Amino acid sequence: IDCLIVTHVTPLFINLHWLPVAARIKFKALMKTCINNTITWLDGTVVEWPDNSTTYCGVDIEAEMTKFAFYYVGIGVGVLILSYFQIALWVSAAARQIQRIRKMYFRKIMCMEIGWFDCNSVGELNTRISDDINKINNAIADQVSIFIERISTFIFGFMVGFIGGWKLTLVVIAVSPLIGLAAGLMAMAVARLTGRELTAYAKAGAVADEVLSSIRTVAAFGGEHKETERYDRNLVVAQAWGIKKGAIIGVFQGYLWCIIFLCYALAFWYGSKLVIETKELTPGGLVQVFFGVLMGAMNLGQASPCLEAFASGRAAAKSIFDTIDREPEIDCFSEEGHALDKVKGDIEFHSVHFNYPSRPEVKILDDLNVVVRAGETTAFVGPSGSGKSTTYIYIYKLILFDKIPPKILVTLDGHDIRSLNIQWLRSLIGVVEQEPVLFAITIAENIRFGRPGVTMEEIIEAAKQANAYNFIMDLPQKFDTLVGEGGGQMSGGQKQRIAIARALVRNPRILLLDMATSALDNESEAVVQEALDKARQGRTTISIAHRLSTIRNADVIVGFEHGRAVERGKHSQLLDKKGVYFTLVTLQNQGKDTDSDKPEYSEYREFWRSLETCIRSLRQRSHSQMSNSITDAISGKFKIHSDHLEVEEVEANNKKSKGKDEDVIEPAPVARILKYNRPEWPYMLLGSLGAAINGSFNPIYALLFSEILGTFSIQDLDEQRRQINGICILFVSIGVLSFFSQFLQGYSFAKSGELLTRRLRKVGFQAILKQETSWFDNPINSPGALTTRLATDASMVQGATGSQIGMIVNSLTNIGASFIIAYYFSWKLSLVVTCFLPLIGLSGVFQAKMLTGFANEDKNALEAAGQVSSEALSNIRTIAGLAKEKHFVSQYEEQLQAPYKGAKKKAHVYGICFAFAQCVIFMAFAASFRYGGYLVSNEGLPYMMVFRVISALVTSATALGRASSFTPDYAKAKIAAAQLFKLLDRVPKISISKTEGQSWDDFKGRIEFKGCRFTYPSRPDIQVLRGLEVSVHPGQTLAFVGSSGCGKSTSVQLLERFYEPDEGQVLIDGRPSASISVPFLRSQIGIVSQEPVLFDCSIAENIQYGDNSRTVSMEEIIEAAKKAYLHDFVMTLPDKYETQVGAQGSQLSRGQKQRIAIARAIVRNPKILLLDEATSALDTESEKVVQAALDEARQGRTCIVIAHRLSTIQTADIIAVMSQGVVIEKGTHEELMARKAAYYKLVTTGAPIS
Repeated sequence: IDCLIVTHVTPLFINLHWLPVAARIKFKALMKTCINNTITWLDGTVVEWPDNSTTYCGVDIEAEMTKFAFYYVGIGVGVLILSYFQIALWVSAAARQIQRIRKMYFRKIMCMEIGWFDCNSVGELNTRISDDINKINNAIADQVSIFIERISTFIFGFMVGFIGGWKLTLVVIAVSPLIGLAAGLMAMAVARLTGRELTAYAKAGAVADEVLSSIRTVAAFGGEHKETERYDRNLVVAQAWGIKKGAIIGVFQGYLWCIIFLCYALAFWYGSKLVIETKELTPGGLVQVFFGVLMGAMNLGQASPCLEAFASGRAAAKSIFDTIDREPEIDCFSEEGHALDKVKGDIEFHSVHFNYPSRPEVKILDDLNVVVRAGETTAFVGPSGSGKSTTYIYIYKLILFDKIPPKILVTLDGHDIRSLNIQWLRSLIGVVEQEPVLFAITIAENIRFGRPGVTMEEIIEAAKQANAYNFIMDLPQKFDTLVGEGGGQMSGGQKQRIAIARALVRNPRILLLDMATSALDNESEAVVQEALDKARQGRTTISIAHRLSTIRNADVIVGFEHGRAVERGKHSQLLDKKGVYFTLVTLQNQGKDTDSDKPEYSEYREFWRSLETCIRSLRQRSHSQMSNSITDAISGKFKIHSDHLEVEEVEANNKKSKGKDEDVIEPAPVARILKYNRPEWPYMLLGSLGAAINGSFNPIYALLFSEILGTFSIQDLDEQRRQINGICILFVSIGVLSFFSQFLQGYSFAKSGELLTRRLRKVGFQAILKQETSWFDNPINSPGALTTRLATDASMVQGATGSQIGMIVNSLTNIGASFIIAYYFSWKLSLVVTCFLPLIGLSGVFQAKMLTGFANEDKNALEAAGQVSSEALSNIRTIAGLAKEKHFVSQYEEQLQAPYKGAKKKAHVYGICFAFAQCVIFMAFAASFRYGGYLVSNEGLPYMMVFRVISALVTSATALGRASSFTPDYAKAKIAAAQLFKLLDRVPKISISKTEGQSWDDFKGRIEFKGCRFTYPSRPDIQVLRGLEVSVHPGQTLAFVGSSGCGKSTSVQLLERFYEPDEGQVLIDGRPSASISVPFLRSQIGIVSQEPVLFDCSIAENIQYGDNSRTVSMEEIIEAAKKAYLHDFVMTLPDKYETQVGAQGSQLSRGQKQRIAIARAIVRNPKILLLDEATSALDTESEKVVQAALDEARQGRTCIVIAHRLSTIQTADIIAVMSQGVVIEKGTHEELMARKAAYYKLVTTGAPIS
């Protein structure tokens, strides 16, 4: 439309100059002339014909211009309406599609079989959900409509060209394939490079997710710097692909614009021949053809950024759609398969073979046949690595998750389980694992996950059966207490009991127990074991245990060796056989203290009556210690730091707090964003130079274009040709220069932008790793939310830097040069046109303001959705076991509602602003051409100048519009940067800087806890430590004993300085821990925890992690492995120490993982060794050797041991019995047994002490 009007207006101006010249020549002979558009005699009288009529001559320029101005106004109104619908409808459609894609993608992931998750890391999937789907959104929203608009301009422009002059149009079209070829090649290259860049970012996201999920392990081993470098290595790869992509885009953009300017030169040169020599075109016709064709070509060129967005979107969509299109081997949402009317519970396995996919050479299970009878308890036993855990896991996976190979037959009551409905089958099974997974919701909700529609009475009953009721009722919020991310606010025993309650409330027909009581202390184990024994009645139960005492009553015990079931029978039968089971029992009984073996509860009944008084007094003493300082405790609560109160509020009302927290975020100043780009100033300078040159081309083009129109009014043909050739040469020069300047702009800003993204991601990750542990307890800072924030914030910040700066510099230069040209040639006309420019600017500002608000809302909502997806994907096995996939899918879809509504609102705002900006340009045309006509007619302004001014200012308006189109990205960038800077500016409460705090050479390892009181910031109502007093000398072993939740693990966390005591002190070598350098202190401490965290790398790298301050040699690794009794097992693996352990060590048995963790602690050569139930996950055989290794490792070191198996700590120098956060008795094993108080009671019966 635009080009048609301009091409109709142009001949009017040209004819005004052209016709009077011809008329003067013609009328000179007739002594007539043209005055006021009427033929008159030279004396001024009007020439009249016989019928008294007069003859009209020339053009009534003002009347014509008024007519065209009305056309422009009409078109402007049309554009206003159409542009609104163009943007609003496409952006709304994109929002719907993105909503659908997110839902489909998450739903499909949630119904994948578990084997699929072994090949796709959770961090990578989370990154894809956030980053990749955003790229798809960018490709299918406004970009499609703008692309269609530009392509239609291209087609329509060429139609105008063919109608006006087919020869010239054909010449220009001959060059068009060069443009199309370049656009196609660019799209292909960009798609490929974007795909590689996204893969690298996904890997970086996986590293971040793994590290943040294991933050305590990273902090304990001082791995912050190492993890930052590991994260950065993946960012470097992504950065390299990003820079290559920028360079290629620069080359192709340069090539496109070079071709377009060469087209200009060719068109004017050939067109002038058609006008001057062959007279096939009039000057007006030439302008019409030229305008039509070159507007079309220019719009084709401008469509290339859309192609870049499409290419990026297609690359991102490939992996998303591959997943959506993939048919899961077991679809958990499927309605297929039948349900049995009555279930007995007979399970049979025939010919089971198994290798880990990552180690196909190693046969784990070899032709295994197992029968589990209905209502019986079948227990699997065997040494570490014998295949019992694998069999259990494999049975678990076969029944619950994975596709069963055709050769393997698994039946339930004689029915092939492949023919049964998966959801129904899962509902029959209750699972209690050794490392239970809890979700970041309340205790009641966690138990309710066991079975839909369960009542509160049933939850309470299940909690009582699992011996969880009492500790739950002691909590301020009781069943409404939030358990924290991964159950982090609960002790190991508490988590285990909640998991057992969850399994019991399910009322399953089949029960799978994977060392279900290993995390419990003696007190809880006895009661929970009794509860499990009750729960097993009438149910088919498969149990795996390392404590053989817990399975001696099993109906069938299956002994494993080398991946085969070598024996089966009852406890007594297998003892008579003197096989694998006999060996294990003998090993476990060896070295057991006679005190702990002989007494039976009945023999001591009389004694307990007299002892009750003693226990009661002990209890009163611990209570009185608390009551004496109750005012301190109350005042201590009011002393809680404001952040703690904020966390409490989060716990109480997560959404409300989250809203408050996010409301205070003000957009970051651009100056600060650019400060982070300071090292790249040479690139930014070069890029700005390229952008400035590119920006000046359009005004120069306007100048040359008006000059060409002027050449047609020159009478001297030689001068006319000389000027036309000169202008064509100028166009060629501009084309060549634009190739280099476009490449310079593209490459320089891609380089500076990618370096900035990498730097921001790295410093953001560093800042996260510097935060104190309590910061991670806040649900807002869950690993999923932080990974999403890292992925999106840093890439969004590029919206205010990188290529966007290039666009802004380009637009500003364009506007500046245009203004200079326009005001120089006609200030009056320029003023009229300039009046319209602020309107375009204002629409951009309004759009930015509105979109910033939407960006904020989107961010919060997507982070909440990210938390749900991260928690779901991290715990997929547990969710599948509980058949809760649909629950998490609906929760995720619920979180997507807010961003979806925001996107629909945004569509309308963006549509109105875009339409207004487009409409204003046409209104500016209407006013300027009308006023230009007036100036030509009444003030003698040369028509060339009208075109020069209008062309120059309209290109500046287009530039302004283009600049305002970046306001959404700019708005998002400022919010993302503010979020990032908030994180960078946060000062952690416990600094891990090497320069802060004391360090000394002769570190001895004397530890004293003096009056330590402590409350977890996220649970300020519960005081965990209530005046802890205990000390241990260098080289001594201190063992903490007590029931779950009494503060044993908390004391270790205070020593590691994960938290600071609210009152009291922890003294190390007589110095308060608060004054000691955290890296120095942690470097002196080695820790082996109950649930060891391994990283997704090789065995050697995991052991090297023990000491991150230096490079640990292979000899040291092997030596440590030998001490941890790991070496022989590693040497049986094909890749030996280079064997990959899988995500969280999933390719290894628990015993193997634990020994790697012990080797990791040994290689550190620490002065203080912390053993938090270090052997609880080991079978009898391994426990003996590892216990020996630990005893050896303890020599000459201060050691703090937390153990539930009392047999493992009988050699400790000091045994401290804890209850309700205080030590109620301490001494050696012999001293405490002689006292016959709390410890004695624990050893002999496991009765309660609190």
